[in-house]
This record gives sequence, structure tokens and C-alpha cells, in this order.
Amino acid sequence: MSASDPSDVRTSLGRNLTYGLLDVLGRMIVTGAYDGRPFPIEAELSKEHGVSRSVTREAVKMLGAKGLLTARPRQGTIITPPTSWNWFDTDVLRWLLERKFSLALLRQFTELRLTIEPGAAALAAQYGNAEGLALIQDGYARMEAAEAGHGDPLISDIAFHVAILEASGNPFYAQFRDVVATALQTSIQFTNRYRGRNASLPGHRAVVDAIIARDPDGAAEAMRALIADVMSLIREATERQNAGQPLIQTSVEQA
Repeated sequence: MSASDPSDVRTSLGRNLTYGLLDVLGRMIVTGAYDGRPFPIEAELSKEHGVSRSVTREAVKMLGAKGLLTARPRQGTIITPPTSWNWFDTDVLRWLLERKFSLALLRQFTELRLTIEPGAAALAAQYGNAEGLALIQDGYARMEAAEAGHGDPLISDIAFHVAILEASGNPFYAQFRDVVATALQTSIQFTNRYRGRNASLPGHRAVVDAIIARDPDGAAEAMRALIADVMSLIREATERQNAGQPLIQTSVEQA
């Protein structure tokens, strides 16, 4: 898109210019569009994207809050290394996942799930109230409906896992819901395509049954088994990738 047509740029950024510019610049930073060259100054960004200095300044400020940019004396605004980025920020995570597909990133996210979700399932079994348990059951019912062709398998699977985090009764676990929901969009799509089928209903049913039965150990173990299955698929896919073999074994191509 030409920078000489600001109206087209504004349209592409959406109605909220600040967040639109934030999204464009954040994605460019994470995908390496600025690798090997300095991050543009405010005036250049404003001209290139057809927005005001105030919009640009606010977007850059927000990127700084997410850990992607920092201002240094006599150096101006520079891009920070990935280790400085806020990986728990859902925008940053989304941009990371929109890069070239990475099994390493998927493995790292799944390792995080292994430390969080079994604990959340145990707490949901121990402390979950009627409303929380109903949400978990509803999430599973949506998965069953999606398996029968009456709903979206991805959305229902995510709803199930988020419901367990929220039913834990622990605000620290519940805070992970946005991160888990964002990353699961990539994780579930990969595992479903790699297996050639949707998530295991019996495995998810085992988690529900243990939670409803108020069995914390059983709920944690059932959830751990679900995620361990995902980890096994990632290891298998990594071995295939390292051997130069096609990553996806089904007729559905990896997006």
C-alpha cells in the first residue's frame, strides 16, 4: 500500500487508529520487518501510515508498555530483544503465533499448560461452585455438539478449557484465560490437523467427571493426560520436521 494515499492507510487501520497502528507496528516488529534497520522516528511513522503525531506517539507508548520498544539516550526508540517482550500480553502472543508456524513455540506454550491447567482442574474439583461447574459442563456439551456438526470445534474446545480456569476460584489461574484462549487457537488447530480429527471427547469427559465428582487428584491427572497427548504429538511432529518429512500427515494442509 502506498504511503501517498493516507485515506487507504486509515481504512486499513480500522476505526480506532491508535489500536490499528499498534497492531500493524507490533506485528511488523515481531515478524522481523525491522530487522537490520533502525525503528522509524515518530515523524516517519506518521507519514508512512497516514496518522497524526499523537496517534503515533500513543501507539509507540503502548508498544513500550508491552516490552517491544524502549527509548535510550542518544539512540532514540529501539526494538528490544524477544526476551524483554511481555509474552503474557495477548497482543504480543497473537503476533508471535502469527509468525511462521513454530513447533518450538507450541511446545513452550504446552509446557506452560502442563504446569497450569492440571492445577486449575484440581481446584475446580475442590472449590468450584455450581455456576462454575455448569460452565464446564456446558463447554463439554458444546464440544459434543460440534463433533456432531452443530458448532465450531475450536471455539467449543477453548470454552471448555477457559471454563476450568475460571471455575478454579483462584484469580491467578483465572487471569490466564486470555493467554490460554489466544494460544489455544493455534495449538488446537495444529493438533486437530495433525491427527486428522478433533479433540478426544473421552479424554475431556474424564476431566468433567472427576471435577463433578469432587476428585481433585483425578481431575488433575485427567487434564495432565490430555495435555501430555498434545505434547506427544508435538514431539512426533518435531521428529518428522527434523527428518525433512511432511509435517501434516492428513489431507488438510497446515495453514
